[in-house]
Parts: sequence; C-alpha cells; structure tokens
Amino acid sequence: MKKVSFLIVFVLLAVGFIACRKPPTDQEVENGFDKTAMLTYYADNIIVPGYTAMVEKMQALESASNTFLAAPSGDAQATVKEAYKQAYLQYQKVAAFQFGPAETALLDLYLNFSGGLDYSFTTSGELTGFSVDTNTIENNITTGNYNLANMSRSSFYSQGFPALNYLFFAPGAIEKYSTNTAARVAYTKAVITRMATLVNNVSTGWTAYRSEFIANTQTNVGSPIGNMVNQMAYQMDLLKGPRLGWPLGKQSNGIVFATKCEAYYAGFSVALAIENLTNLKRIYVGGEGKGFSAYLVALGNEQMNNDVLAQFDAALSKLQLIPDPLSNTLTTQPQTVDAAYKEIQKLLTLLKTDVASATAVQITFMDNDGD
Repeated sequence: MKKVSFLIVFVLLAVGFIACRKPPTDQEVENGFDKTAMLTYYADNIIVPGYTAMVEKMQALESASNTFLAAPSGDAQATVKEAYKQAYLQYQKVAAFQFGPAETALLDLYLNFSGGLDYSFTTSGELTGFSVDTNTIENNITTGNYNLANMSRSSFYSQGFPALNYLFFAPGAIEKYSTNTAARVAYTKAVITRMATLVNNVSTGWTAYRSEFIANTQTNVGSPIGNMVNQMAYQMDLLKGPRLGWPLGKQSNGIVFATKCEAYYAGFSVALAIENLTNLKRIYVGGEGKGFSAYLVALGNEQMNNDVLAQFDAALSKLQLIPDPLSNTLTTQPQTVDAAYKEIQKLLTLLKTDVASATAVQITFMDNDGD
C-alpha cells in the first residue's frame, strides 16, 4: 500500500512539474525551429570554447615571447612566429563575436584594428586598413611615455597583433633588441600583457553573459541573433575590403598597398583570411539543425540556404588558391586574388542582404564602397 501511495504522489508531482514548466514562446520557437537551442549551441560549442582557446594561445605566445626577449635569436624568433600565428589564427575564430563582453572590452580595436570600413586614404603612409603605426611604436619605446588604453587610431595601430608583427618580424627585428634593449623589451611585454588581459576579461565575461545571450531570441537591433548576422556580414566586408580588396587596389585605382596586408611582416595574410572565412561558414552552419543554415530552411528559404552554402565553398576554393605571402601575390598573380575577391563579393551580398532580410535582422553598420 505504501508503494502505491508513493507512486501516486510521485506521478502527481511529475504531472505538476510538467504543467508548471514554461512552454516555449513564439519568439523561442519559430516555424518549428528552436532558437534557444541554436543560441545554446553557439555559446557552448563555438563562442565560449573559442575564447577559452584564445586564452591558452595567448599564454603560449607570452611564454615564447619571454624566451625570445631574454635571448633574441633566429631560432627563438621562429618559435615566437609559430606561437604568434596560432594565436592570430585562433583570433579569427572569435573575430565575429564582437558583442557582449568583447564589445565592452573593445577587443577588436585593441587586438586587431582594421581601420573599419573607411577606405578614404590617398597615400600609402596613411593609417587605414591593416596598417602598423611604426612611428608611434618607436616613439613609445624611446620615450617610455604611452597609454595603451588610449582610444585613437595611432593607439590602436601601435598595439595588439599589428604591433607584435612589426616588433618581432620586421627586417632587422632581432638586431633592434640590442639597441635600447630594456625599453624595447618593456614595450613588447606591455603589448602582450595587455592583449592577454583583454582576452582573459572577455573569456571570463562570457560566464555571466552566456545566460543573457541564450535567453534573448529576438532578432531586433542588439539581440544575439541580430548581432551575429551583423558580425558575419561585417567580417565579410572586412574580407572584401581591408583584407583583400584594398591591398589589391580596388579602392585606389589599381594602386597596390602591399604593406597594408594583415600580418604583412609575418607573411601569412592568406592563412588568416582562410581561417576567418572557414569560421564564418562554421558559424553559419552551426550544429546539426541548430544553426542559421537550418533556421533559414525552417523559415522557408531552402534555396537561399543552398545558395549561401555553395557560395561559401566557391569563395573558399578561390581564396585557397592564393599563395602566401599575399603582399607578393598582389603583383605576381593579381588575377588569382581578383578571382577570390569576386566570389567573396557575391557571398557578402547574400549574407548582408538576403540572409539579413530573411531573418528580419537590420544591418546596423555602414560601408562606403558598395557591395
């Protein structure tokens, strides 16, 4: 009898629990598609692990850098270069998540400033695109008077990955550490420490931001879905402009700006671009049934989804044909770079116009070169 009574109580409690559970709202489930599950997948399988890995890559870079700074040599420089490359490649995997904690930290501005989408430069020396402000870097080293938290173009262009690119890999980099050694070492360490601190803060910030991210299934301005569609489109604009088109001369009447290639001195600009685009496809696809790809199908846009997937592959295949260093290929094989540029332009239009419209997301950033 006691067993029967216990079973009845258990069943009643279970029924009560089920009855009290909050059913999914129309905002959470749209056309049978669970947007909460999608955001949960992105947070737990892509974004949070991406920043965690970024923390680890920065630790490895800092360790390799300290070894080099203690005894600069060709071998030590090669070790730093590999650690730098791995950290930079990992950054491409989180570059499209410049919202929430990353937006608060202004991570993209301080770690990998691209100059935005402003292409109105007239000379090769102007700070635009993926430039490096070598004058400010050398002045900071000489005077010891600098504040890396300053918000200015010269500040952004004299720290982060661009600064390390110059400090470690520019011609004569090893020899320069034998002149004014203490000041140069101090500045290099300050740059790396700031990068690591910012990345740590963003990674930690996602612990609290995760629940807010998953809970908001709207598509309005500032929502997670709105932010992600905007960031995918923005990264495509950067790929079309600062990463590829501007160095090729697309906005300068064919004048090539080789030194404005991302990671110019390190010489792996194309590898970074491929990693960036590969990750954008990963974000678009998401988990099985839990990404923007499946979301578009649920919204009745299966053909659009097929077109986007096919264009991702077309753009990647052309991009993979470009040899590094890009700075050389711009003049030796401009047609190869141009072919990739054209496929990237098509993909940008699909994401920025078609996908944004289908998901009811407003594109909130502006460019001034057209698509």
